Amino acid sequence: MTKELRKGWTTGACATAAAKAAFAALSCGRFPDPVTITLPRGLTPSFPLARQELGEGRATASVIKDAGDDPDVTHGAEIVATLRPGAAGSGVTFRAGEGVGTVTLPGLPLPPGEPAINPAPRAMIAANIDALARELGVAGDVEVTISIPGGAELAAKTMNGRLGILGGLSILGTTGVVIPYSCSAWIHSIHRGVDVARALGIEHVAGATGKTSEAGVKKLHGLPDTALMDMGDFAGALLKYLRSHPVRRLTIGGGFAKMTKLAAGEMDLHSSRSSVDMALLASMLEELGASGETVSRARQAVSAAQVLQLAGSLPLGEAVARRARETALAVLAGDIAVDVAVFDRAGRMVGHAGP
Repeated sequence: MTKELRKGWTTGACATAAAKAAFAALSCGRFPDPVTITLPRGLTPSFPLARQELGEGRATASVIKDAGDDPDVTHGAEIVATLRPGAAGSGVTFRAGEGVGTVTLPGLPLPPGEPAINPAPRAMIAANIDALARELGVAGDVEVTISIPGGAELAAKTMNGRLGILGGLSILGTTGVVIPYSCSAWIHSIHRGVDVARALGIEHVAGATGKTSEAGVKKLHGLPDTALMDMGDFAGALLKYLRSHPVRRLTIGGGFAKMTKLAAGEMDLHSSRSSVDMALLASMLEELGASGETVSRARQAVSAAQVLQLAGSLPLGEAVARRARETALAVLAGDIAVDVAVFDRAGRMVGHAGP
């Protein structure tokens, strides 16, 4: 029997727990440990504290992030909240501490200059502090500084730099819960990448499945980094978002196998969620005039790379690019100009279709 994957908690939920514990200590001199918070959908998880520091006019608490069974880059990170009294009537205000980034480009849900603590976590923190303030009969006017020691190094493994979030990580999370392998953070980054490009007036963006294809697309069109989306396997996430947030032109770049999946109409290109249609490749070879023996061998092939090798001088890469472009145009259903570039494992472009 397959073991059920364990859910975890977002950085936003951990920041909320640390902030609530620090607010309690700031207000009545005692840290609740564990501290219980209320999430937007009514869940009330409890978090043990990793740090408790109470000083003159400030309180600091921290929580170690547990992302469950999700391969989250911030799993095990310490999420720290330091609270100081704010001006009367100011409510909850936010600052970025060590390891939390600052927004520097337009297009994100926060304006440039703001700490990269997203609106949903801000609302979660403010709601929990407000509820506790009313319970204790005190004012909920506080300055909240969120820190993640080592966050700048962890941010180098994310797409924050390309989104113009500098100096560290973002505090994310809408529901407070991490669903294992939902890849919501990656899809979130794709969407925010489109938003930033549009805000900067960039009319030509590109989505690539990996570093090799991204390098190929960059060389092909000379695009700036802010125009490049690390699409990965999430072609559907990029295409569907562009349908409602259009640009003038889109380039999709990817390896031969993943572009074959797109050509077959697949929106998720991950190997565990879609497979290369060898029968489709064989029929494409047949249309290109391949011999019966070659077509038969293609149907029995164990990898897309093997079929590409069987194609020899036949323009199979071009055929895959054309069909992948048709898939993209059908999803976009608009006036976005699309071209598709297909690369082999060595980074050579073996097919291109579109303007």
